[in-house]
Amino acid sequence: MNRFFPHLGSSLKVGNVLLKNRIVNAPMAPPEMGPIGDMTPENIGFYGLRARGGAAVITVSEGIVHTKTGRSHTKHLSLDNPMMLPSLAETAREIHYHNALASIELSHGGKYAGNRVQGQDPNAVTRYGPIDEVLSDGRVVHAMPEELILEIADCFGSAAAMCKRAGFDMVLVHAAHGWLLSQFMSPGTNRRTDKWGGSRENRMRFPLLVVEKIREAVGPGFPIEFRVSGSEYVEGGYDINECVEMCRMLDGKVDILYISAGVHENRDSFVITHPSMFLPHGSNVHLAAAVKKHMKHTPVGCVGGINDPAQAEEILASGQADLICMARQLLVDPDFPKKALSGRAEDITKCCRCFTCFASTLNTRVTSCALNPAIGRELDQRYGRPATTPKRLVIVGGGPGGMQAALTAREQGHEVILLEKADRLGGQLNSEEFVPFKADLYAYARQQARRVLASGADVRLNTEATPELIESLKPDALLLAVGARPIVPPIPGVDSEKVKGLEALHRADPDLGQRVAILGGGLVGSESAVWLSMLGREVTVVEMKGDYASEANEMHKIALEHEFARYGIRVCVNTAALAVTEEGLVCRGPEGEFTVPCDSVLLAAGMRADWDTVERLRYAAPWYWAVGDCVRAGQVVNATEQGHNAVLDL
Repeated sequence: MNRFFPHLGSSLKVGNVLLKNRIVNAPMAPPEMGPIGDMTPENIGFYGLRARGGAAVITVSEGIVHTKTGRSHTKHLSLDNPMMLPSLAETAREIHYHNALASIELSHGGKYAGNRVQGQDPNAVTRYGPIDEVLSDGRVVHAMPEELILEIADCFGSAAAMCKRAGFDMVLVHAAHGWLLSQFMSPGTNRRTDKWGGSRENRMRFPLLVVEKIREAVGPGFPIEFRVSGSEYVEGGYDINECVEMCRMLDGKVDILYISAGVHENRDSFVITHPSMFLPHGSNVHLAAAVKKHMKHTPVGCVGGINDPAQAEEILASGQADLICMARQLLVDPDFPKKALSGRAEDITKCCRCFTCFASTLNTRVTSCALNPAIGRELDQRYGRPATTPKRLVIVGGGPGGMQAALTAREQGHEVILLEKADRLGGQLNSEEFVPFKADLYAYARQQARRVLASGADVRLNTEATPELIESLKPDALLLAVGARPIVPPIPGVDSEKVKGLEALHRADPDLGQRVAILGGGLVGSESAVWLSMLGREVTVVEMKGDYASEANEMHKIALEHEFARYGIRVCVNTAALAVTEEGLVCRGPEGEFTVPCDSVLLAAGMRADWDTVERLRYAAPWYWAVGDCVRAGQVVNATEQGHNAVLDL
């Protein structure tokens, strides 16, 4: 029995394999595939890093069993191509090298095929779903004929057989999130009148046939996992009660049931499928718990923003689930299992659910993480980096970029002196201390600070960097992470007492009146509006651009829209602030001039890179780098990546 988390660390026999613990790496998009939809060295390194971290099962995502009709984006493996076998074998071998079990997700996009296949005319794809329909974007979907249903079911079996041959230990049938099998299972999308639709028995006929074909292909004992949405959370879709009945039909026919939620291509339920920072951790666990009550033979796995081993332990101990699935958490900290089960839980970096990983994948198809600069560079971890000659590095600024640079430099064996003018490390992340939905990000700042102090770096707080001080330290190189300065609009009344900077938020009860006008509707202003509304303040956001939070990634913007609607936050876009008066904030918008009545005006008009400080300090060392907001005001991911990468070039 594991003495730290006995349930989380316990083994589980499934079919002919033994899971060494209860932590499963849920499927997530890897780096870009090869030209034929095969695994590249980068893909293999991506999964190997997670396997090395100690999870029991590493699930490779996402294998398409019928490429011609089922591929919906470029990160899909083409499992109907026999040339896939070598790269699949290499992937399974890499996962096994680190003593983990290898699973692979089998899927088909159904009516959403071709949605995000870049470089291809989306209208060139013939789409099939349960019924004839026209999607909201005008794309035509054809009712899948019976002969194609039978062909695709056979393809699931053939794909599973190839994966088994490649060395995979199990396969996961993807019947969740609105893809093909889910489309057939849902009464909202399957209104067929033949034996493949209508009643629950008919709607389940296709997925049950798929399970049957896989079993025929892989033989007895080889585990078949099955992933289903516990509730679709869309109009006309099924709820948890219907899910329970469908899962009862699968009980004993599959070896593990994973209960997720939502429909991926539905804007509103997407942030339930992938819980945003505004939802509680483990927000979808209740769905797995409801299914588990009715299962006689099949263990149940849960998923949903779980990032704390104590919470995972409680879920298992209370009988809500048998397995804990993690995706983003094992991206930000692949070593979560090792740390949790070896008594180092306090050293786990927890996912802050910022959606940076999703945004980078959708926007550029490049994999990244805001808090882990190794993501997207897994081959560095796999093969290591050449030895370096130890040097003396002075870092100015103890925000996320400066702290990451210090940690990377110490790992590389360099001497580090970090100068920070404040009385603690953390930089702008310290402003998240009292914001409940930013608790994970603030915890990350405090954790990074502890790591820097424990690394042996010479940290000098309350120290203003000057050229003379830096020169006296005789550095080989200088890294400047001095941040940015707030923009103050030059309008009448901006210096009045009712105008507050962001420092007004640095307390549990912000130093602001009941009615607050936020001048600036960027990401900071928008998130501040949500928090102040949670505290009961009346908030109006004034933004010059045509939309608020325009720099937010697509997924986080969806989540913000939900929160703005929930709290009734007023937003004035295409609006310029003219003056601050006793009555409030005078503005000019599309309808003319008006006043926003308010007790306080919160300045959130953006930040300007501190180039002046960079210019003043840069010549105090033989070589320098500037990273983070002092180069261009941005987000945490920019600072951590730049700080990490700069040191690797030292």
